[in-house]
Amino acid sequence: MSSKGAGQNGVLERTIEAIHSHGGRVTPSRLAVITAIVDSESHVSAEEIFERIQAGSPDIHLSTVYRTLEALEKLGVVEHVHLGHGRAIYHLEENVHQHLVCESCGKIIEAPRDLTERLEMELEARLGFYTRAHHFSIIGLCRDCYRRQHRAATPS
Repeated sequence: MSSKGAGQNGVLERTIEAIHSHGGRVTPSRLAVITAIVDSESHVSAEEIFERIQAGSPDIHLSTVYRTLEALEKLGVVEHVHLGHGRAIYHLEENVHQHLVCESCGKIIEAPRDLTERLEMELEARLGFYTRAHHFSIIGLCRDCYRRQHRAATPS
């Protein structure tokens, strides 16, 4: 189980309950993957999850991590997100948010989901299109890079 604080143990317990409530089993590989995600406290790739669990579970292979992540997504407890052109990253479904990625410095900003809900409702109302906007990141410039680029473009 997680060696971090009680808050993460609560997240781990809620995630295990969610697996059970969706008819899933908590296998040793699922528990190892979930624990690695909870302990990371951030976004992690399948490769990073694999690296985290190797010390305690060397018998779990990278292919098992990918299959486990896919199963956990189908159960609705894990979400994968694409950040720009890089590999997919994973986080728990209970922490759904929008990702803003700076195309200049690579900074990732987690934006509250309510910021994109209006767009999602508009797409639904006007076009009958139901989105999962949080599945993809919004690419742009963070405040610092925007200021730096506009300062450089302004003649002195």
